[in-house]
Amino acid sequence: MQKLYSKPLLALLVMGGISGLSAYKSVPGPGKELPNEAKEIKLPAGFQAQELATGLGAARHLAVNKVGDIYVRLSKLKDGHGMYVLKDRNGDGVLEDKTLLGDYAGTGVAIHKGYLYTSSNSAVFRYKLNAQEELAPGTVAETLVTGLADHGRDNAKPLTLDHKGNLYVTVGSYNDNCRGEGQAMGMSPCTVLDSAGGIWKFRADKANQTFGDGKRYITGIKNAVGLDWNFKTKSLYATSHGRGRFDDKFPQYYTAKQSAELPAETLYKLKDGDDAGWPTIYYDQFQSKKMLAPEYGGDGKKTAGEQAIDPIAAFPAHLAPNDLLFYTGNMFPDRYKNGAFIAFHNQSPELKKGYFVAFVPFVNGKAGAWEIFADNFAGVNLESPEGPVQHRPCGLAQGPDGALYVCDDLNGSLFKITYSK
Repeated sequence: MQKLYSKPLLALLVMGGISGLSAYKSVPGPGKELPNEAKEIKLPAGFQAQELATGLGAARHLAVNKVGDIYVRLSKLKDGHGMYVLKDRNGDGVLEDKTLLGDYAGTGVAIHKGYLYTSSNSAVFRYKLNAQEELAPGTVAETLVTGLADHGRDNAKPLTLDHKGNLYVTVGSYNDNCRGEGQAMGMSPCTVLDSAGGIWKFRADKANQTFGDGKRYITGIKNAVGLDWNFKTKSLYATSHGRGRFDDKFPQYYTAKQSAELPAETLYKLKDGDDAGWPTIYYDQFQSKKMLAPEYGGDGKKTAGEQAIDPIAAFPAHLAPNDLLFYTGNMFPDRYKNGAFIAFHNQSPELKKGYFVAFVPFVNGKAGAWEIFADNFAGVNLESPEGPVQHRPCGLAQGPDGALYVCDDLNGSLFKITYSK
């Protein structure tokens, strides 16, 4: 059983007679009052951004409960803990309570049917919530899944849940292109796919499952950090990080420029048994085709067969889509309803842009042309930067009022995006 609180914190709660999650409070840094208008974030007309918190640490994914409390997962421990609960107790926009909990780092977090689900890099847990979707002091986590592959590379375990009691967890590939040790060619078959490079399905309510108890729901997706269940279409969607460079081993087929601009980052609609093609196939956004990877006989011109599914949207290479959220709120204009927001964590050599939140409109269940929604988290001109990048969007969540929350794992900031006519 995974304890939510450390022993010293429990003692503090008991001795102080504190109720709720008000221990380990922190305050904004010297000389900076939060929230403040984040004027540097460029948004469509009518939208505003506020910076609610900063210095949180490596803030990866987040979830917001029905009363507006924000659960933020950390990929690196902060003061020995791996998650924040942030509370605005009087509704003034200021987060008075910042509580650190849990003793494991990780990425995944979701609120679903009275439970808070979280993940480390090798396991999944859940915590019982009260009617307001709050955690009670001393709550102990139930271990749901253990034994997920963690080789130190692309090892985050994003998660989502469906309407039938199933839990979906990404197990990213620790081998970028499934090449053998010191080899140019790929392993065939790619043995990595036995335990990684896909999305696995488990029961959401069954304790002490092991990796072997899960089902490989889809395969051939290198690292699907963005993961969301769409309750309108009753389908799983995922964004995938593309593979790395081609020209290191295959300069006869790919120039350095081509290597920097390929392959596409992709968005998929998935069903049981799908194969997205990795490592033998990649998607070329310039040709709008699935291509055979050079490790498996490709030369930059050979298209791939139909064994792999097509993405429903493709984006420039190396943007690193790190979260996916289907918007169901009522605050934003109607065109955003049921569309997808995607947090991009890196920059594109092709666009010379990056570190933004994109939007993909959906009409009658089909993806339209993507657009940049929230830009300039970097805070510098990426074509000719003068100074360091300020923020890297990583996690997305929707608040009970329909606001969009974005967290940043570089400087540990939390932003809230709202709309008013």
